[in-house]
Amino acid sequence: MSSRPKRLYYCDHHEIPLPPGHRFPARKYRMLRDLLSERADGIFEFAEAPMADPAVIARAHDPGYVEGFLAGTLDAAAVRRIGFPWSQGLVRRTLASVGGTLAAAREALATGWSGTLAGGTHHAFRDYGSGFCVFNDFAVAITDLRVRSAVIDLDVHQGDGTAAFFEDDPEVFTLSFHGANNFPFRKQQSKLDATFADGTGDDEYLEALARALPRVAEFAPRIVFYQSGVDGLAEDGLGRLKLTPGGLQQRDQLVFETIRRIGVPAVVTLGGGYADPIERTVEAHAATLLAAASANLDGAAS
Repeated sequence: MSSRPKRLYYCDHHEIPLPPGHRFPARKYRMLRDLLSERADGIFEFAEAPMADPAVIARAHDPGYVEGFLAGTLDAAAVRRIGFPWSQGLVRRTLASVGGTLAAAREALATGWSGTLAGGTHHAFRDYGSGFCVFNDFAVAITDLRVRSAVIDLDVHQGDGTAAFFEDDPEVFTLSFHGANNFPFRKQQSKLDATFADGTGDDEYLEALARALPRVAEFAPRIVFYQSGVDGLAEDGLGRLKLTPGGLQQRDQLVFETIRRIGVPAVVTLGGGYADPIERTVEAHAATLLAAASANLDGAAS
């Protein structure tokens, strides 16, 4: 493990005003930062995520959509599809979430790896948001970096927006492991998709992942983005798979071993996690970041 603390970017201080009973687990983000601060003293350095420049976002997204969201002029159907009521708080949180991934990508290029305690907003398409995702942080960061990139998306919901962004781009490899019968119900075409039936457990999932990850190495990216959603846990309210905490830890180890073998920088983002109790989700996210810190990824710095 590197003696220098690894920088993680956070944006949980920008609160999203949500109505009572909303299913988005907004409090998990601050809970995760608090847990890592207590459990991983000296391992991580926490930095406030900078706000992304809307002009940078508009290089990836439709400029009219970007302007409409920032100004609060999207129509009601577009706002419903995103899944959050529009507010200035949502605008600040969204810009900071994208800014965190952008900052983590630059930090990764310099130090080997970095992460954000948010991000992974893989359901956003070029001209609309969906599934609690306003802008696609992977698309914005990859467009900004302009380097050969891979996205390893292990959220239980397909990274449909990311797949659509890069379907015809030979410089971006998209891998998505997801539930066959889960949201989104209209799937897109990633470069490599693997689907799983409801109730799939650790063994089948991990065997499939071990077969798939060499494809990422063969692609020879210059940077890897890891969408490390933990909604595959058996306790997750929206996941439908039956992965255990131990299975998720093996999943993360396979991913980080692959990235270390390729020898390129890595960006770790969060993603889904809706367990009851929410502490199970927070523990799983923390385990992923601690595994990254232990994986000796620093040698990939440029």
